[in-house]
Amino acid sequence: MEDTLRNIKLALTGLAGAISAVFGWMGWLVILWVGCMGADYLTGTLAAAKAGQWSSGKAREGLWHKGGMLFVVFAALVLDALLGLVTAHLPGVSLPFAYHFLLAPLVLCWYVVTELGSIAENAVTMGAPCPAFLQKALEVAQAGLEAAGDGAADDGKGE
Repeated sequence: MEDTLRNIKLALTGLAGAISAVFGWMGWLVILWVGCMGADYLTGTLAAAKAGQWSSGKAREGLWHKGGMLFVVFAALVLDALLGLVTAHLPGVSLPFAYHFLLAPLVLCWYVVTELGSIAENAVTMGAPCPAFLQKALEVAQAGLEAAGDGAADDGKGE
């Protein structure tokens, strides 16, 4: 049993190292997001079980929801790659800075904050008190990410 746990730890550490080596700081953001998704699913399951409302159908819906999030992040990554290619290779299209990634980190941060809010809600359902300042901080972070995303998508007309 001890060897199995050690091997699992080694595998997870190796996977995290490989992701961060390939993707840099954004790899750690992905790892954070995946961890938050797992924690949200676990706390949601525990909260539903405590309330006597757990059902396999709702659990499946939660997994479908998480799976859909993967495709949204994929779309943001592909759009970032497309924008990077366009700005680097089309004549007459240039930015005053090197474009690498903008949308994918914003989407990932938005999802992390959303997952953290859901984790806090689930914890409250399980009976844990949640300080008002944490709820407010999550709301402010969510609003800030929305504003940053809106600003990134703004066409410059101020609309």
